[in-house]
Amino acid sequence: MKEVQRRTFFVLIITLLLLISAGCSSGESKKNSTESNQEEKDKGTIHIGLQNWAETIAIANMWKIVLEDKGYDVKLTSVTKGALYSGLADGSIDVNLEVWLPHTDKPYVDRYKDEIVKHDRWYKNTRLGLAVPEYVEIDSIAELNANKEMFNGKIIGIEPGASLMKLSENVVNEYNLDYDLIESSGPSMTAQLKKKYDEKEPIVVTLWNPHWAFAVWDLKYLDDPKNVYGEADNVYWFSRKGFEGEFPEVTKYLNQWDMSHEQLSSLMNVIRQTDNQPKKGAAKWIENHQKLVKKWVTVEE
Repeated sequence: MKEVQRRTFFVLIITLLLLISAGCSSGESKKNSTESNQEEKDKGTIHIGLQNWAETIAIANMWKIVLEDKGYDVKLTSVTKGALYSGLADGSIDVNLEVWLPHTDKPYVDRYKDEIVKHDRWYKNTRLGLAVPEYVEIDSIAELNANKEMFNGKIIGIEPGASLMKLSENVVNEYNLDYDLIESSGPSMTAQLKKKYDEKEPIVVTLWNPHWAFAVWDLKYLDDPKNVYGEADNVYWFSRKGFEGEFPEVTKYLNQWDMSHEQLSSLMNVIRQTDNQPKKGAAKWIENHQKLVKKWVTVEE
């Protein structure tokens, strides 16, 4: 009987020790897991500057989601083009995702070339110009003066200070257009375009590729025989000095980033179809393009 009691006592002791050991191991595991998660969330804060252009808003929100999933804190700051470049130069902004070169953004890049850093191209063959609905029966900027009444003497533009607006001012002068170039914004311009298009009325707007409007409406650029808008650009991303050293992983991601016209247009379209909620729309697009996104963020050691 005593032998049985002794064996039972030892079994209880061993069981208790195993439970204590398991508890310590579990606690340590939870601690390590918590520390790992905390480390994952402490990769740093990245400030992305953006203009109020449809594609800029789309790609900025897309990268915000992708980078936050990788453990970074991402802040989006909407500014004018001039403030975007000066912020990049003084370090208050880390990244500008959309720089058109060698033509459109050249004046800004030249001004701040010693304080900002050029990185890889992610989109090729952009276009800028004056666009009208396909049903409008003119095909060239040179025809605008003869059809002034058709358009009420107005060209609907976007934000003042945008490179597209500066080039459009040059177009008005070079072609001696008797038109008012109306300053507004990207969303305001597309709202006016939609209204006129729905009513099948003429309208001429400043527009660019990439833009979701071409996927929604049947539009055409007016020929530019004097080539004031220039040749096609490519789109690059720029950073402040020192960014690559502080965020080497993010730099690799962005350098591997590449989008076709169809991919970028689809991203903008999904956002538009999601009640113009950039974060929600970008998340939906990412979910449907996992293979592409994985390609961008896979870094070989």
